[in-house]
Amino acid sequence: MKPLRIGSRGSPLALVQAGMVRDALIAAHGIAAEIVVIQTTGDVVQDRPLADIGGKALWTKELDRALLAGEIDCAVHSMKDVETIRPPAIAIIAILERADVRDRLIGADSIDAIAQGATVGTSSPRRRAQLLRMRPDLTIVEFRGNVDTRLAKLASGEADATLLAAAGLERLQRPDVGTPIALDVMLPAPAQGAVGIEARSDDADMRALLAVLNHPPTHGCVLAERALLAGLNAGCHSPVAALADTTGLIRAELYAEDGSAHVAGTGRDPAALARDLLARAPDSIRKLFAA
Repeated sequence: MKPLRIGSRGSPLALVQAGMVRDALIAAHGIAAEIVVIQTTGDVVQDRPLADIGGKALWTKELDRALLAGEIDCAVHSMKDVETIRPPAIAIIAILERADVRDRLIGADSIDAIAQGATVGTSSPRRRAQLLRMRPDLTIVEFRGNVDTRLAKLASGEADATLLAAAGLERLQRPDVGTPIALDVMLPAPAQGAVGIEARSDDADMRALLAVLNHPPTHGCVLAERALLAGLNAGCHSPVAALADTTGLIRAELYAEDGSAHVAGTGRDPAALARDLLARAPDSIRKLFAA
């Protein structure tokens, strides 16, 4: 029997996450499985913001093509990088148990402790807006690349501080890098900390193999957060933070690009919460969400 082929991006974090899936499948089913690295545009083009060159599809389109062409049997993704609307022929089959959802600040002990007028590197519109809302004196510069790349940029002085996802640092065995930021200070990106596995919608055998890897509480929370994004018509340029809990409650925040305006809300119905947030949002926020 041929090994099951697990598609992954080639970044160190992506390979660690694909390795988690491979090891879990081997342990659960005693089958052979291998990782197939698929180079994505998002990994190749590092000098421009995602929103300028195609958005989140830059992380998924090559993996989608390989999956639909039968070159791989499933694909592993960081769920916060997966577009809200997926092709009908591809389905999110399983989501692993979520790791720490928080951001970590590297370069200062707290957001208040960042030096006045300092430069912070981030490519995330959410993090940019959240930082500027709290610290309008800061200068935000574009900071793309994998974890090592961004830490190297910080070490070389391209910025005074940066933010990274705690989950990624932990999976790369760097749990002591940076300081966790409390959720009441910075709410995370929707689906942050969650690893998902996609397969062809009509592949019943793959669905059955992957089902044992699914963590239902995480799956429910991530789908609720993604449903909120769909209700907002949010894109990669939309500064939005959201976190659902296992009771079904969703906390969400929308921002103007420069942090000058902000709207927050909670609810259990993602579509209703999206409507409420947009209804209360000023034009500086509403314009960042597609009509």
